[in-house]
Amino acid sequence: MTPEPSADAPAHAIETVFRIESPRIIAGVARIVRDVGIAEELAQDALVAALEQWPREGVPGNPGAWLMATAKHRAIDLVRRRERYARKLVEMGRDLEASAPYGHIDEPADPDDIDDDLLRLVFTACHPVLSAEARIALTLRLLGGLTTVEIARAYLVPEATVAQRIVRAKRTLAVKAVAFEVPYGPEREARLGSVLEVIYLIFNEGYAATAGDDLLRPALCEDALRLARVLAELMPKEPEVHGLAALLEIQASRSAARTGPSGEPVLLKDQQRSRWNRLLIRRGFAALARAEAVSTGGGPGPYVLQAAIAACHAHAYSYEETDWARIATLYGLLAARTPSPVVELNRAVAVSMAEGPGAGLAIVDALVAEPALRGYYLLPSVRGDLLVRLGRVGEARGEFERAASLTRNERERGLLLGRAEECG
Repeated sequence: MTPEPSADAPAHAIETVFRIESPRIIAGVARIVRDVGIAEELAQDALVAALEQWPREGVPGNPGAWLMATAKHRAIDLVRRRERYARKLVEMGRDLEASAPYGHIDEPADPDDIDDDLLRLVFTACHPVLSAEARIALTLRLLGGLTTVEIARAYLVPEATVAQRIVRAKRTLAVKAVAFEVPYGPEREARLGSVLEVIYLIFNEGYAATAGDDLLRPALCEDALRLARVLAELMPKEPEVHGLAALLEIQASRSAARTGPSGEPVLLKDQQRSRWNRLLIRRGFAALARAEAVSTGGGPGPYVLQAAIAACHAHAYSYEETDWARIATLYGLLAARTPSPVVELNRAVAVSMAEGPGAGLAIVDALVAEPALRGYYLLPSVRGDLLVRLGRVGEARGEFERAASLTRNERERGLLLGRAEECG
């Protein structure tokens, strides 16, 4: 007997579609209203409309285009009510109102326009009037579609802190009347570091989701990769832009091999490298070569170094054949360039492969008291792996169980509990 669908199933499906499409919708609407806070509210209005209409009338052929059109029509209504937007209405409203009714839209918006809007949204959210923390939180919320809980988890800070940052950031952008645009010249250079960090964090959330039932959120990876490519075309002489693009291309190449048939995580050492996407790897190598070609001295930046590390993995035919000594050296350079407990943790893994698990464990044990890693599940996970390699399986079991208690991703939790069980 076929089970009856849950009453909440349609709403869940609509919310899933919205979560994927919301960054594009917010970016497209922000181009009209020039206020990211209002754009987010209008996107939410479109979601409410979908929750009311789709269960009754059926899901449209292109749900993303329906949501975009609904939000834009509401934006036009808002612009019409504001005299100070009258000129903008004449310029943009005519074309938008000529589009098909939002219940009958079959064709998606121009992907190039979407890319441009997303890039404008990133640069707007990364404006210098905001603190670095606020820029990242706001862009992850608007562009990545992450909840405040997920952002707080990624940064190991209280949820209330993230919520306050987002609210204050949107208010500041509105009060300062920050233009919705990609800046030029020195202003662009000043915002670049924050933009790169935001794109990288969005990719990471898609590559290894901090919470939920799935390890991967491919839409986030695709958005981040698309943004990195656009940015590389926009700033061809900036090595760190090419470095980020290279890093994301190579990391994305492993996506198909990172999960098993049931969606369970597959560790790097167990991945079938024949499933790695060779086209993305070649693109990553090419981007890394461009980064090296335009470097002007002073040593490689953090994204170029991370791309070089990823390239070492991509060059190796197996986990054992990886040039771990070079990776350990690159992590040492990265730690000197951008000191971070997470970088040190990654260096410990490379050192353990190059010099033995004891050497890696010494580095990890020095990080145990690090406040920034107190709730970071990968610290006990890495420590557990090193203890297993040293034959200290009883201690390793406790570390894997602790790691499982810290992660909010169900797939990761299952993997860690399985490793704990293997320790007997």
